Amino acid sequence: MPRIREIRAVPVDVALTEPFAIAGGAPPFAHNVFVRVELTSGEVRYGEAAPFTAVSGETQSSTLAAIRSCAPALVGAPVEDLRALRPVMPQAPAARCALETALSDLPEISGQKALETDITIPAGTVEHAVAAAHRAAARGFATVKIKAGAAGWETDARRVRAVHAAEPSLRLIVDANCGYTLAEARRFLGALGNATLDLFEQPVLPEALSDLQALTAEAPICADESVRTPHDARRVADLGVAAINVKLMKCGVLDAEQVIATAKDAGIPCMIGGMIETPLSMWYSARLAAADPALFRHIDLDTPLFMPPDVVTSPLTYDGPALTLTGGRPDAGRWFPAGPA
Repeated sequence: MPRIREIRAVPVDVALTEPFAIAGGAPPFAHNVFVRVELTSGEVRYGEAAPFTAVSGETQSSTLAAIRSCAPALVGAPVEDLRALRPVMPQAPAARCALETALSDLPEISGQKALETDITIPAGTVEHAVAAAHRAAARGFATVKIKAGAAGWETDARRVRAVHAAEPSLRLIVDANCGYTLAEARRFLGALGNATLDLFEQPVLPEALSDLQALTAEAPICADESVRTPHDARRVADLGVAAINVKLMKCGVLDAEQVIATAKDAGIPCMIGGMIETPLSMWYSARLAAADPALFRHIDLDTPLFMPPDVVTSPLTYDGPALTLTGGRPDAGRWFPAGPA
């Protein structure tokens, strides 16, 4: 049984092709952390942490510190001993995710698998949303996720109506990232005209579960920020939501597996999503979705499309909305200089 010989972590800043604007801000960079894990067998594996302060309170610096502080205690541990990570990093799910994806066995898939992702239209003006919708349709995307909650429900409703009028064949997901009150969410839904939503994702604050439940009678609600732990998933499963967004960065791998199991037991479809991640971590999320396509009916793994194509070498490749997943693990060796990091 191989054991951990060395763990190294480095900060990685990736410029985005456009700011990834949501209700909580518009970051122009992905400020992530890559990890390199060397095993006693000689194998080297890589993982990624994509901390998102608005969701978990983590930052790039806190994530880097968490990984580096626990690394000495993990050296010599068996690869399979992943549960040891939670006690030493209880409040650092993105940091745990980086190590867990590097150390975990791969979700089982057979042969080459293909998935189809949506693409995000970041928060912005009506004109920006329409131009992005035209580009998405021209590239073959069938579904767009429109970020809302940043400029008020009236502007958001105009943006959604304009996207639908410009490209009526596109399926629409609206993600408010907790940007509305219950009253604002209802006004937004009432102002959509003939634009219908496939999903209305996390319109209200994470703790406002009664508001989330009230909205399930008015729209197909997807819970995201309200589900960060397996306990959260059990609470949300009783609300009547249409889907749960599973993100490894907000849970870590082991907790995400329990969230998935809870959703499956409750008969709730899942979305596979992510933070602002490169293909270094997106590949593992893609494998999870490919392993259970009946459960993962919504694929939202598009952030690598907002990045340069050569950030890492990955078995996950993009061609418009088509994601092709082959065997093996990604390689981020070029980010690790010789010597300790």
